[in-house]
Amino acid sequence: MRTADSGGAAGLRVVVLGGTGYLGRRIGAALCADGALVHQVSRSPAQDGPADRQHVSMDLLAAGPRELTAFFRSVGPDVVVNAAGRVWRGDEAEMTAGNADLVACVTAALAGLPRPPRLIQLGTVHEYGAGTPGAGTTEEQEPAPVTPYGRTKLLGTRTVLAAAEGGLDGVVLRLANVIGAGVPAGSLFGRVAAHLGEAARARHLGERPDELRLPPLRARRDVVDVHDAVDAVRAAATVFGTGLSGQVINIGRGEAVAMDALIHRMVELSGVDLPVVETVPDQPARTDAQWQQLDVSRAQRLLGWHPRRTLDASLRDLLSAAVPTPVNGRT
Repeated sequence: MRTADSGGAAGLRVVVLGGTGYLGRRIGAALCADGALVHQVSRSPAQDGPADRQHVSMDLLAAGPRELTAFFRSVGPDVVVNAAGRVWRGDEAEMTAGNADLVACVTAALAGLPRPPRLIQLGTVHEYGAGTPGAGTTEEQEPAPVTPYGRTKLLGTRTVLAAAEGGLDGVVLRLANVIGAGVPAGSLFGRVAAHLGEAARARHLGERPDELRLPPLRARRDVVDVHDAVDAVRAAATVFGTGLSGQVINIGRGEAVAMDALIHRMVELSGVDLPVVETVPDQPARTDAQWQQLDVSRAQRLLGWHPRRTLDASLRDLLSAAVPTPVNGRT
């Protein structure tokens, strides 16, 4: 079995859709470092990154199958990674366009190629909905998403699986909640990191920082470090001959982490002394899934992948990018 650690990406032609986003730019950088020729597709180029990663300006939501097919024909990719889509910001119509309609256009375009590449679709744990307390969710569980994001991402997953039945080499990596440096501000972790950064600057100026006010943190969620998520994509791009096509593969820590404990640990590591106040939310919760835990045994079996990063390492990375003072503990 070839894995991402074997350098199997050397010489591969890879297209990363959403290539300048949070996950996309890291996936592109990692595969580029592995020796792949990477084309990053997005509306605007990243502000940084290796010069040998080629940026392709394209509005993916406006492009149709014909334009996408022409582009794919010109590149002749071996692997296409779909890291594009809409997350929490946007209404259900916008999420449908980015998470479902786009996937349908991509699969239609790839199916029309003389030699279709492998398609790696990034899915989400939120496709499952609520898990069973005390148990890990396997890929066989019937999805029951409870948010627009989960529902629209599930539509994209089902499109890829249907295309795989028709002969496309497609695999879905169903990611847990991703954490690490630069996590989007719209997420819980991004919001907390931003507040801690502002609090640290206030302390430096001799001002009293605002308390950290959050909705009740009662949930236990599976999380995965961004580096581990990228390694899973690297493995899916380079492991062949193992029957990946048509598979959904869970990518997470394989444990349900208490969110209140994780947020308090973020505050502790930041070195910023401020209270955390859990308030009654002033708007409906984005999800009522109080337990998320993924069974990741399939990832180990098919990809040779398992999570390597500790939670503290993930939190330190996240804080180092947001808080202008060294975080507590060893780095």
